[in-house]
Amino acid sequence: MDETLRLDEELRCGIVLAGQDSDTTKRQSQRAEALGFDSLWVGDHVAFHVPIAESLTTLAFAAGATERIALGTAVYLLALRHPTHVAKITATLDRLSGGRLVLGVGLGGEFPPEWQAVGVPVAERASRVEESIPLVRRLWSEDRVAHAGRHFAFDPVTIAPKPNPQRASGAAGPPPIWIGGRAPAAMRRAGRLADGYISHMCAPETYRSNLDTIAASAREAGRASLAFGSAAFLFTFLEQRVEDAHEKAAKLLGMVYARDFREAARKYCLLGPPDACLEKMRAFARAGCRHFILAPLSDPESFAERVAAEILPSVRTLAT
Repeated sequence: MDETLRLDEELRCGIVLAGQDSDTTKRQSQRAEALGFDSLWVGDHVAFHVPIAESLTTLAFAAGATERIALGTAVYLLALRHPTHVAKITATLDRLSGGRLVLGVGLGGEFPPEWQAVGVPVAERASRVEESIPLVRRLWSEDRVAHAGRHFAFDPVTIAPKPNPQRASGAAGPPPIWIGGRAPAAMRRAGRLADGYISHMCAPETYRSNLDTIAASAREAGRASLAFGSAAFLFTFLEQRVEDAHEKAAKLLGMVYARDFREAARKYCLLGPPDACLEKMRAFARAGCRHFILAPLSDPESFAERVAAEILPSVRTLAT
């Protein structure tokens, strides 16, 4: 890895929120913070095969129930929304949370009915995301923003209040935008436009090559010595036997995504006892991952307790 990307020195670990009602979401958010998780994450769909709560609303609720934990989307389907709406909602969320938002964005497209429902052609999702990211940043930081692009056009408008001027971590500036995805185009997009990368369905041996692609794209775009977040979204099933974890994870993910998930679960998920999961996390860390996003595939509350007891104490040392 060259020095184009300046990765975080510290390793962090977050957890995906699974609650869809107020009591559960509040309890899970507060307990994750108390247990020492660094971040809370939510997925995003307008509609999907299974029920899913609206992402930014959920994070706003979690923000009010917590004090320090970072709040992220993994990933927000930016192309489904108008960038002015996104800038307004995320600026408010970031300000109310004290600068805790990480806006992870991606293309989506795996559930065409939601695209038809909002009137956005699936084929336009990449170009819409590439137009929206710089525009959201301008709306966060500038007044009287005018725009004339392929998908969006409007006269001067000011979005206020702006995001929190400082990150909860102490850094200055607006929320970081991280790009998630699997295709080489997503890596190149991250290098040109993003502040970070979230892998999805990625093996550790592929992770470093993805960062190399991102770094090459960043150099071509003139983005030298770029402070860059590197995260891995990992479905996780803790079980004493790896074989049992694999069978249960494949069944559950197959139901969620409405396709056969046996091979993908074996290659890409964290499966088995904590030691086995930590070994795979260590491989990701050595490849350049600095932020683990664990998505529980079992009871989320007992999962959080076990991860806090048996995985979190070792996370900070995985890269050494």
